Amino acid sequence: MDATGAIASHAVGLNWEAIDGPARLAAATFLHDSLCVGIAGAQAPHAEDIWTAVSRWSGQGGACLVLGRVERLAPADAAFVNAFQIHAQEFDCVHEAAVVHPLATILAALLSDLGSGVPRTGPALLTALVAGVDVAVALGLAATTPLRFFRPATAGIFGSVAALANLRGCDLETTRNAIGYALAFASGTMQAHVEGKPALPVQIAQAARSALQAIELAEAGLPGPMAAIDGPFGYLPLFETGFDLTRLFDSLGVGHRITEVSWKPFPTGRAAHGAIVATQELMRSQGLCAANLETLVYEAPPLIHRLVGRPATESMSPAYARLCFPWLGAVVLMRGTVGLEDFREESLTDHALHNLAQRIRVVANANADPAAFVPAFAEARLTDGRVCKVDVVAQFGSPHWPLSPAEHLEKARTCLAFVGMEACHVGLSELIADLPQTCDVGAALNAVLRHPTR
Repeated sequence: MDATGAIASHAVGLNWEAIDGPARLAAATFLHDSLCVGIAGAQAPHAEDIWTAVSRWSGQGGACLVLGRVERLAPADAAFVNAFQIHAQEFDCVHEAAVVHPLATILAALLSDLGSGVPRTGPALLTALVAGVDVAVALGLAATTPLRFFRPATAGIFGSVAALANLRGCDLETTRNAIGYALAFASGTMQAHVEGKPALPVQIAQAARSALQAIELAEAGLPGPMAAIDGPFGYLPLFETGFDLTRLFDSLGVGHRITEVSWKPFPTGRAAHGAIVATQELMRSQGLCAANLETLVYEAPPLIHRLVGRPATESMSPAYARLCFPWLGAVVLMRGTVGLEDFREESLTDHALHNLAQRIRVVANANADPAAFVPAFAEARLTDGRVCKVDVVAQFGSPHWPLSPAEHLEKARTCLAFVGMEACHVGLSELIADLPQTCDVGAALNAVLRHPTR
């Protein structure tokens, strides 16, 4: 089977009964995590600007839930806003090997479908989410060379189309046509990442919105390109420098990729997490602190240096700072951790933090894997002449070192508290636990989140 056909078949063929217990649990867990992160995103930098722009497109009004807000929007507009909010603070989950943030696009698209007036059950929503993650991650895993385009958006649109096709019960032909229109709409530049601009989450927002449009066009009867994935001008030849279709087929063939997704314990680029935890460990076990640091070097695979090795600058934006380990390391040394509140203007312009950041850098090792996050190590030279080192062999939040249930719930509570919605914490947690028995997820979510402060 060709790649487009394999993706379409997987999207429409997956059902709840075929999903094992670990995948069901992971789907519910990361649904919960992403909802809370998206709610916190209602107060992300530029969230109000996004709301203003979207309101100008079609005006406010509609039936679709917007995370962290009282107002509702039309489906495509809600998908755009929700996807932006889920990714805007770099707190959403990630599949490390695929270098894809799958739920930002997929969940935003699915949430919009919950406002369509057609009740969707908990198992139906979770099945669609699993199908979408399988597809987005399979496309990321097929790549054999480093990121060329912003994969969370470019692969994310195909995962979102697959999820919507599954939730709506589309047939194979319609799904394949929708995948063709996903190719027509696919975009996402890494230049936004390099510059640390809000265009990064905007690209994810547009992918979620475009996925809805792709599925609607296909359902209306428009034929799309048939070889959208592996044709001569299909997704993989255009967006990836090198790829291996066998890896795509293998990924779709066995298990579910949702079980391989990692939490983000900190609202920063995932590539900085190993270095953050290593710095905390040096502080705990070796006595490292801001006052006695001479230099701190994090030596890691080239992907880490590429994504978070940038220097701190006086005029950097919150988006840039989240992707700058020298500055993030300084925050950890001064405050012990990195949280949502650390990206306000007073922190970004703090001279003490910037002076400390000048003593911290990221160095690339010789790892040839273009998607590797580990192994790595942090080495600190102290003012008393001591040299301290800690190795990093796993990322906190990964399947090899997952958040405990208590840590997961604390992250959820913190996200809700960030926007004054902590009162929803217990109700939302109970809703997620009851999803397999929920007959109308959209109605249940609206009931639990009916009193946001914004």
